[in-house]
Amino acid sequence: MADRSALVVRGGWEGHHPVEATDLFIPHLEANGFSVRVVEDSTAVYAEADYMAGVDLVLQCMTMTSIESRELEGLRSAVAAGTGLAGWHGGIADSYRASSDYLHLVGGQFACHPGKPEAEREGGPADDYVPYRVEMLPAAADHPVTAGLGGFDLVTEQYWVLTDDYVDVLATTTQAVRPGDPWHRPVTSPAVWTRRWGEGRVLVCTPGHDPDVLRTPQVRTIVERGLLWAAR
Repeated sequence: MADRSALVVRGGWEGHHPVEATDLFIPHLEANGFSVRVVEDSTAVYAEADYMAGVDLVLQCMTMTSIESRELEGLRSAVAAGTGLAGWHGGIADSYRASSDYLHLVGGQFACHPGKPEAEREGGPADDYVPYRVEMLPAAADHPVTAGLGGFDLVTEQYWVLTDDYVDVLATTTQAVRPGDPWHRPVTSPAVWTRRWGEGRVLVCTPGHDPDVLRTPQVRTIVERGLLWAAR
């Protein structure tokens, strides 16, 4: 019998496959004792204070879009009271771009994914896919989300994110300098981080552009463990 409650809020830009991507993890939540409510294309549920008080975990996959002030305050208050918040890629790190209070909650914001050099571009989505490595930091060795995982390689969007020093970084990725790039030295960004907010926990995993990336064993492990770690 389910003894905890998970809320899945999904929608926004369809290029991140919010339905298919979150469907990968709903069975995992149910197998670990969560009853799961799914809300499509709306953040209105965040303003339902009585309901949110009983939610143990929010899995959010909502890229871009916008959020009303009452909804955001409801989410922030729930997390501060102990509700976990977890997600991946643009579904959590590129949500509600106009809201500084949301950025304050999650601790980081997608800036860009530089993609291939101009000379190698062919005009399709694959122009944004590059080979890169996710490196585990020493803090990852004993953390419940990343224990036992080593660095791994991906070919997908490499997120350059802007963060503050209140994030606890478990893994990083480094954007190289290539001919024609306007930056002058390699830039290292967090790839996996956690954040404490009041009584709540936040988990962000920047890999996860599409279901194929989420099925990568290391990424799937990080997300599955991260959901359980973040939950109340």
